[in-house]
Amino acid sequence: MRIECLKLFCDVVRLRSFSQAARLNGLSQSAASQAMLQLERTLGVNLIDRSTRPLQTTELGKVYYRGCKKMLDEYTDLEASIRQEGERMEVSVQVAAIYSVGLRDMGQYVERIRKSYRNAEVHIDYLHPDRVYRRVVEGTADLGLVSFPRNTRELTTRPWRDEPMVLVCPPEHRLSSLTRVHPKDLAKESYIGFEKGLVIRREVDRFLREQGVAVNVVLEFDNIENIKEAVEVGAGVALLPEPTLLREVRSGTLAAVPLVEPGMVRPLGVIIRRHARLSLAAHRFMELLKNSGNHNGKDRSARLTGGQTLPAPGQRRAPRGRSTGVRTGGAS
Repeated sequence: MRIECLKLFCDVVRLRSFSQAARLNGLSQSAASQAMLQLERTLGVNLIDRSTRPLQTTELGKVYYRGCKKMLDEYTDLEASIRQEGERMEVSVQVAAIYSVGLRDMGQYVERIRKSYRNAEVHIDYLHPDRVYRRVVEGTADLGLVSFPRNTRELTTRPWRDEPMVLVCPPEHRLSSLTRVHPKDLAKESYIGFEKGLVIRREVDRFLREQGVAVNVVLEFDNIENIKEAVEVGAGVALLPEPTLLREVRSGTLAAVPLVEPGMVRPLGVIIRRHARLSLAAHRFMELLKNSGNHNGKDRSARLTGGQTLPAPGQRRAPRGRSTGVRTGGAS
């Protein structure tokens, strides 16, 4: 039995009038009367006593009315909850990001999304890069934020921003007073690198080879935080993305020195499933990332050793094509 017919029956009983119930449901009185007759024929009982004015329900009609009313109330509540859940999902954004993207960066985007969509919910999970790719492929994340992004059969990429790679050393290190450092200066230093097999290690190694530099790798880690800690205790120097060092540079625990041009950058990008249907909030989140990336060079406020501001974009981008299919690690 269609829900509209049950609602019409309840309105007839409640108003005790075919004409008023018909008007309320956008029907003619004749159509409402015929619908009630068809309902009674289907059930094989009389529900309404038409010999009285105003209309009265039979004893079975009263039982049927109570059951229908309860069912309609439950249906209305269910419909409202589903609609609310749909609206909530429409402004919900599930993001999977590599660890080094940073809470500070994401916090500002979450706040701006919430200003645009009052009920917006943005969930960000910080994961190993392989898991970021997996989450987006599986559809449990709308967007993925990774470095050296790669297209796959299931995924497509959108550029976000380029992060300059800078020399990282203790503040008292001999190179910390320079305004720019040449990669060849690293040949004399103990060097802390990313683990072999990580895409960022391959790109850094390629950059150093192009500069004719062979570094003395004394330690290897699969994530940026461990590399920073090793540099802080004086184990060596490293090349790291500049935005990952803002806190340490400001607190004075590390010094970050720009490379001489053309330098090297770590590209960050957004990965999404091909042909995915993104919510309005997810599209807005991507727009915020894109706009912030376009102005990345102008917005940097961190000051590096020697009073030099961070270099604007325009540095050489590390090649991407050869990293396709490489297993990435926690640092990249």
